[in-house]
Amino acid sequence: MDNFLKQWGEAAYTTTGFFWMALWAFALGYIISSMIQVFVTEKKMQETMGENEGKGVLLGTFFGFISSSCSFSALASTKSLFKKGASFVSSIAFLLASTNLVIELGIIISIFLGWQFIVGEYVGGILLILISWLLIRLINPNKLIENARKNLKDKNDDDNDESKSWQKKIQSEKGWAKVSRQYGMEWKMVWKDVIVGFTIAGIVAAFVPDSFFQTLFINSGNGNTDFSFFEILEHIIVGPIAAFLTFIGSMGNIPLAALLFGKGVSFAGVMAFIFSDLVVFPILRINAKYYGWKMSLFILFLLFTSLIGASLLLHYSFDLLNILPDPSQVKIQDSEYFKIDYTFFLNLAFLAISGFMLYLGFFKRKDVKHMKQMAPKSQLLENILKYAALVCYVWIAGGLVVKFFMN
Repeated sequence: MDNFLKQWGEAAYTTTGFFWMALWAFALGYIISSMIQVFVTEKKMQETMGENEGKGVLLGTFFGFISSSCSFSALASTKSLFKKGASFVSSIAFLLASTNLVIELGIIISIFLGWQFIVGEYVGGILLILISWLLIRLINPNKLIENARKNLKDKNDDDNDESKSWQKKIQSEKGWAKVSRQYGMEWKMVWKDVIVGFTIAGIVAAFVPDSFFQTLFINSGNGNTDFSFFEILEHIIVGPIAAFLTFIGSMGNIPLAALLFGKGVSFAGVMAFIFSDLVVFPILRINAKYYGWKMSLFILFLLFTSLIGASLLLHYSFDLLNILPDPSQVKIQDSEYFKIDYTFFLNLAFLAISGFMLYLGFFKRKDVKHMKQMAPKSQLLENILKYAALVCYVWIAGGLVVKFFMN
């Protein structure tokens, strides 16, 4: 019993520490994301993308890079662009870029995993797009694409795009109130994923022995970095399965990815885990609602195959360049989370900025309404996540009481 209480306290403290480490990065990332979503509209994106395939992929990648990292927002924007005439391949490029190349994800990765994973995330995101493009060209699923467009024909969406230029928006209080409201909505969209993801990471750090990971990921642990091709391939396939079981987005999964790497999972396996936010069941179901089950399963095949190819290419390219990261560099469990350093001051600054933005968007300018269109979430899944998040709060609070007052 004493051992359980000690581990509970450590798990709660680790979760709280993880969130404290990442707080300013979340705030910075979502402020940037909210500004872009308010000042750059989907209508402008679609007009710029045009019909040329190469130009469409390039611009789809760029617009994805400057958009939100929320998978549900990305799915809705992708559907909207595809419905308005963007090619299928440029829509997929947008979807992949908006969930893998976004600024806020890079900031979180830099805190927990280091520069090699930032490079892996951005280079890997581009590889995912290029491999998907190649597969689409080889398979040429014209009939599927045609049927997917027909599926969208009778579905009307509200188009909240405004004709006012971004220069005028950025100079007005109303424009910044919209940014503030979108910032609040971004947090509302991800708070459940983040709290559940960070709590799972804390529990895994405190309770799950290394032997579990050595069983799940072949030949991991014991400082081993010399993996055979089939061991790496197994890590790449198991990584998305682990992501599927956690059921949370990439932002919430990053601390768990750091733990996996620290436990000896290969670089390729960890990258596959991070890339997996678009190959889980809720995404499959939403794509089926939009385009039909055949197209949804094709997109799943496309993204999973691209994920395997990108992870393998990253691993062997980094190995060739002798820049594969060392698992010993990730010591987030041993961190002194709450010391007075740059993280402390950045957190205070961004808490103050967040407070002002929420005041502007939700109290001072109540007349302003703005929120990006979202994909239809499963109410059952949302309720499960909501109650899971509440359980996590109780778990964390109880664990902190145990750690500081009962040990």
